[in-house]
Amino acid sequence: MVEPIYVPVLPVRRDAWDAYARLEFGIRRRIAPLWTIVPRVGPERTRGVRPVPDPDTDQSELRRWLTSRMDNLIKAMAGLTGWVDAGHVESNLDASAVALWQMTTRSRLRLVTGPERDPVHHRYAADLAFLSGRGLGIRVLLDDPPDPLLSTNLLNLIDRLCLPPSRLDLILDAGPVADSGDIGKRALAALDLLGALVPWRMTVLASGAFPRTIEHLDAQPTRVIQRHDRQLYRSARAARPEALNSVVYGDYSVEHVFSANIPTVRRPGPPWGLLRYTTPDGFLIARAPTRGSDRAARVRAMARWIVEADTFRGIDGTLASDGERWLQACAYGDGPRGSGNAETWIRAGHTQHMNFVVQQLSGAERARPW
Repeated sequence: MVEPIYVPVLPVRRDAWDAYARLEFGIRRRIAPLWTIVPRVGPERTRGVRPVPDPDTDQSELRRWLTSRMDNLIKAMAGLTGWVDAGHVESNLDASAVALWQMTTRSRLRLVTGPERDPVHHRYAADLAFLSGRGLGIRVLLDDPPDPLLSTNLLNLIDRLCLPPSRLDLILDAGPVADSGDIGKRALAALDLLGALVPWRMTVLASGAFPRTIEHLDAQPTRVIQRHDRQLYRSARAARPEALNSVVYGDYSVEHVFSANIPTVRRPGPPWGLLRYTTPDGFLIARAPTRGSDRAARVRAMARWIVEADTFRGIDGTLASDGERWLQACAYGDGPRGSGNAETWIRAGHTQHMNFVVQQLSGAERARPW
């Protein structure tokens, strides 16, 4: 069995599951996505905080919506492994039960819980994990420096779950990272304190560097942003080489960390979106219009900026994916057809990113620097 070497943290949205499904099978089997079910209705959720009372009060509509999404996700996964974090819907046990049961019985996906969540939801997740035989992921948010109390809470959670450590995965989620300084120290402290608590089946260190906002994009529509998530993992690996050899790299692909906290039903967005491309150390980001008489020509100009960059990997060979091929076709096409929309752009971004990160990590497996 080929073990996963990469954990992209992705929202359960069509652009993301379509992007995953478009990857070559050899790439997909090295990936174990952490899918987060987005809220169905507003407002935007605060990371790690459950709103009380829950704003989603239409149980029948939530049941229908969630079941459809899980059907699509199970189909896209095609029997491969990963996790599903149902934190935004798990308080609606009656409405979510059918969808989560289907996930348990029809896929190899594992549920996720966390020490900050309601003990009732801990027990429910553990019961489904026991019935599936696949175990459970424990997602620990590192928004604050880890301390002995967190260690105690985590041990208490493990005791309540009644599952052996050999069926538990530890997912250390460092959240948004704009540099690898303080958050890097926090990640190392969490690895030292929590990583050695029990013999976890798998330990993941995840963070996200894609920005939520970029200033002055209207005046400067192209930008290069550093991949601080990669830098954080590399610095942690250098500081703890023996420990990090067994820790799996995770990131938020080409979305910001808070994307999965935003409800799926929203008002029309801004009149622009982002084309995005991953380089060895950064992201190429280009603002493109979603409407207007000259929209297609301006989109194609932004795509050309990406494909004509020295870091573009071309459309042939193992480094190329459906994302590169779409960008190339868009850049040199004509007319509005094939210029895409905001959903197309992010789907292409996810596909090229996941494909490239697996290639990078595969090189690290062969003892090349990563």
